[in-house]
Amino acid sequence: MNAASWQHTTVLLHEAIDALVTSPSGVYVDGTFGRGGHSRLLLERLAPTGRLVALDRDPAAVAAASAGATRVDDPRFSIHHANFADMPAVLASLGIDKVDGVLLDLGVSSPQIDDPARGFSFRFDGPLDMRMDPTRGESAADFLARADERTLAEVIRDYGEERFAVQIAKAVLLGARAGIQFEPRLKLSQLVLVRSGPAKRARTLQRAHFKLFGFSSTPSLRPSNRP
Repeated sequence: MNAASWQHTTVLLHEAIDALVTSPSGVYVDGTFGRGGHSRLLLERLAPTGRLVALDRDPAAVAAASAGATRVDDPRFSIHHANFADMPAVLASLGIDKVDGVLLDLGVSSPQIDDPARGFSFRFDGPLDMRMDPTRGESAADFLARADERTLAEVIRDYGEERFAVQIAKAVLLGARAGIQFEPRLKLSQLVLVRSGPAKRARTLQRAHFKLFGFSSTPSLRPSNRP
């Protein structure tokens, strides 16, 4: 699958841009570019003197904005491989000390969930990665390889809101000691299903990965459908 194949409807597209753009000649930031649904409409609303700086921690999103059929070819636009938390540093590097508006569409994006290679999908098997930025940090597989029972149970309980966290952690570690390979990830998904039931499998696996990237709280996990 490639960037051009993603077809999604951006959530609250016109409502968000209507509220955001107060000065067509201003400087704006899209801190979660995704596939650029918000950014493209925002550019349509900007005057020739306006400017849009886009950020995304996902290199696939940056690639989609930079090349091919989905490229954003506009001199007022720039895309940067960065977390929105790094926004001050990115803006400083561009000589920008003031902006007129910032857009953040928080959550896991549909392309990340639908691509089996990213490890988020519940429909397809794939590597146990689950990183929003696969070039940085620790994969879910690496985390499972080093986590002890207490750490794993805390992650599942606190970030997955799973009351069977201890049982799941015990089962995962027993499986690892028995030589079960959790990559591709389907075996891990099946194990969680047995221990907690289908209604909680998705929440447990999807939410727990946020612990790997240093979040202090669990953000909304509904797909943002950023096209």
